[in-house]
Amino acid sequence: MNLKKELGAKIKRLRQKKGITQEQLAEMANISTRTLGGIEIGENFMTAQTMEKILECLGVNISELFNAEHLQTTKILVEELHSMINNVRDDRDKIEEIYKVVRAITTI
Repeated sequence: MNLKKELGAKIKRLRQKKGITQEQLAEMANISTRTLGGIEIGENFMTAQTMEKILECLGVNISELFNAEHLQTTKILVEELHSMINNVRDDRDKIEEIYKVVRAITTI
């Protein structure tokens, strides 16, 4: 695993999820757009101070940034979802809740 690339990609996803451009986040974090671009593609590694600024601007905490469960392959994630659903398949209420969440996500 390339830590710089994984952290950079996570920051990029968080930024995009918030609807913030690179330019906006760079300005908010008081760094150059070029520096942020380098961080997002894994060329640059950020200082602790820069990381704190970026996380504050994105409204996330350090544990969210380093959560690595999302790094599993798509195939593994799908298999885990199937397993989770199979574990609750006899519970109609839970299945309905899962359905609502998946439906909301897929109709965006």
